[in-house]
Amino acid sequence: MARPREFDKTEAVRKATRLFWAKGFAATSTDSLLKEMGIGRQSLYGAFGDKRRLYLQSMQSYLDEVTAGHLDRLNTPASPLDGIRALLTGIAAVDDETRALGCMGVGSVSEFGAGDPELCRMRDAVNRVLFEGVTARIEQGKSAGEIDTHLDARQATEFVLLTMVGLQVSARGGADLESMHRMAAFAVDRLTA
Repeated sequence: MARPREFDKTEAVRKATRLFWAKGFAATSTDSLLKEMGIGRQSLYGAFGDKRRLYLQSMQSYLDEVTAGHLDRLNTPASPLDGIRALLTGIAAVDDETRALGCMGVGSVSEFGAGDPELCRMRDAVNRVLFEGVTARIEQGKSAGEIDTHLDARQATEFVLLTMVGLQVSARGGADLESMHRMAAFAVDRLTA
């Protein structure tokens, strides 16, 4: 039996992620993955397991990268309200081709259902991190007088996160950038005093 050749696993996962992101799990064939990643079948199975295991690794990589970007946009501005605005508008602030690919997380719910245990664990971990981050910024905004002090921080956070999901679904559906920015601005306006 031939020994699988060495290859850069991180780069291979990045290439697989891009393909899964563009086509979804079901429409991505094993052959197209092998071609995109530049590896053989034995290397695929030896390094990653089956197509689903590779998808889960790709999903984790995608979620790590996207979450880091969300948190950076949320926390970089000095103003908490500007951070929330940057978080929401950042979903739409990519080129048309990339935005049309949509969100791999939303796509995974469509393909595997909302109850897939492995994907739920991944999404729940991301949701906890984002929930804590947005809640902290809302509390800071309330203290600074930027955000309505009468708002319940938990409900306001849920509103922001649901708006994010709406923007991600809109991106997947090919919504234009201007419409997405209007939706983000509308959400931010609901938080102000």
